[in-house]
Amino acid sequence: MTVRLHWFLPTSGDGRTLVDRHAYGSRDAGPVRGVRAPDIDYLTQIAKATEQLGFEAVLTPTGTWCEDAWLTTVALAQHTQRLKFLVAFRPGLISPTLAAQMAATYQRLTRGRLLLNVVTGGDSAEQRRFGDRLDHDRRYARTDEFLSVVRGVWRGQPYDFDGAHYQVEGGLTALPPDPVPQLFFGGSSPAAGPVAARHADVYLTWGEPPAQVKGKIDWIRSLAEREGRTVRFGVRLHTISRDSSAEAWATANRLLDDLTPDTVAAAQDALGRSESVGQRRMLALHGGSRDALEIHPNLWAGVGLVRGGAGTALVGSHAEVADLIEEYHALGVEHFVLSGYPHLEEAYWFGEGVIPELAARGLVDRTGDRTAAGAPILVGSGR
Repeated sequence: MTVRLHWFLPTSGDGRTLVDRHAYGSRDAGPVRGVRAPDIDYLTQIAKATEQLGFEAVLTPTGTWCEDAWLTTVALAQHTQRLKFLVAFRPGLISPTLAAQMAATYQRLTRGRLLLNVVTGGDSAEQRRFGDRLDHDRRYARTDEFLSVVRGVWRGQPYDFDGAHYQVEGGLTALPPDPVPQLFFGGSSPAAGPVAARHADVYLTWGEPPAQVKGKIDWIRSLAEREGRTVRFGVRLHTISRDSSAEAWATANRLLDDLTPDTVAAAQDALGRSESVGQRRMLALHGGSRDALEIHPNLWAGVGLVRGGAGTALVGSHAEVADLIEEYHALGVEHFVLSGYPHLEEAYWFGEGVIPELAARGLVDRTGDRTAAGAPILVGSGR
């Protein structure tokens, strides 16, 4: 099992800061330094860089503050040749039959470069902006039905489904996607686990310390075994890799310079209201304190002081970051979905520093193009 490396498209903006100009009152606190707009020219730079560096795909987020993932990535597909796109969207905001049709069209237009990130959603306020009023557990029940319909419709024969959330008569895609996308799934709650066990090819978790990641792997693996299935695993992390450990930690500490106590307190208050169990687990790693942010050797929780979702980063020399990736890999983690601030520069630091380290250890296959492999769907629990 080799390591599969993916990067991130910052479609809500990018820069040399952790301060989110869209959230937690930061817009009222004065201008945020070093912000880059997510225009097509900048996103194209990132896409071309990640393709050149050897990343397999780029994850594209969904939500109020992001550019639409479908439209953005189909534009970027015209500027790249092999790079895959992990397009995020939410069940309940689109018909599963229409989603299946859109995915099939996208696969043909890009010659098999689509990956789908189905985000169940962990924030009711965010969901209500889009007209969705289901609570947390019912959203996962709907995701369960949604994925059943999508899979059924992709068979190319009329498909009927009668559930609590969806009723479909004769649904089909006239031309099924080729290859048929695989399913990745994320979620830490009791409602999420059984859905992952029934549908996921790859279960994706945020970057908790290895011992906690192992606990999730054991949990999902046991649930999948009861369903007679096998699941693979991935982890979502940020990264700060430099030629020396001291340089990397200095960069991490500089990212904290823009974070005033009021900014951190506002972010923690907002994130603490999330229904996402995964988000609560991220908050528990640091408790809102700047003290002891290195929660495992070379694993830093500073991002989670003000950012929702993945709140931890691999920090260290290229060899140290490769060591921690190897530690996760030994637990059974295959897919690593990475990001960094700014995303263009950090892609180069990782691609030119860590990827050769991983290749030297036999963890990365750089001998051929993997784009012909089945494109995965990523199913996430939140932003």
